[in-house]
Amino acid sequence: MPFVGLGLHFAIALFFAIHAVRNNRQMVWLLILFAAPLLGSLVYFVVEYLPASRLERQARIAGRKLQQAVDPGRAVREARHAYDLTPTAHNQMRLAAALLGAGQAAEAVQQFDACLRGPFAGDAQVIIGAAHAHLANGQPAAAIALLEPLQGRQPNLRADEVGLALGRAYAASGRHDDAGAQFEAVVERFGVLEARVELALWALANGQQALAQRELDELAHARKHMPKHARGLNQALFERLDAAVGAR
Repeated sequence: MPFVGLGLHFAIALFFAIHAVRNNRQMVWLLILFAAPLLGSLVYFVVEYLPASRLERQARIAGRKLQQAVDPGRAVREARHAYDLTPTAHNQMRLAAALLGAGQAAEAVQQFDACLRGPFAGDAQVIIGAAHAHLANGQPAAAIALLEPLQGRQPNLRADEVGLALGRAYAASGRHDDAGAQFEAVVERFGVLEARVELALWALANGQQALAQRELDELAHARKHMPKHARGLNQALFERLDAAVGAR
């Protein structure tokens, strides 16, 4: 039985080792994972795997929305104060993200673009944030220029978020076939609500009635069984969808 437990520990360590290699994590993680499989796997999960996971991002987004509702300007005030006090690259990234979350896309673009010229120029989090800011600021071509190379280099890195953002940028640029391909790939791989809504909207706008109906049926089922708080968090998405369906 001890051998079974040891084998399980090594299997978990191998899973995280593959994740580390695929996502270009520091190679010292391989030494940690295989030198102490159980403890190393636990540390890797907390430090690297969980912060990059879709579950953690969704929780963080929900927390930001709640904070915005209670005190809309707090995140920007605190981030700006921190950056004014200590103008590090980390604090500039924090300010850029806060500005984007507050809907101040133009200034967010300026801050993210400055980050892209600094020591975090190759950081995926900065690249994705900058792409979101450019897209929110009505600059889809700039978002595409950031996201296409990132998706090509690291296709498994936050693939749902990158694919969804790239699909939206393609749609805003009139590259409708490319947009549909991105949305469908995200739906098939992850089945996330946002991607299903975007795919349904794309299908409705592009005369893909069978695909649209398939996604609408899936979304209707999801809405029926979705907790009330989750429906509230996704209200804007559902309003867009309902408006498009009503306009058919």
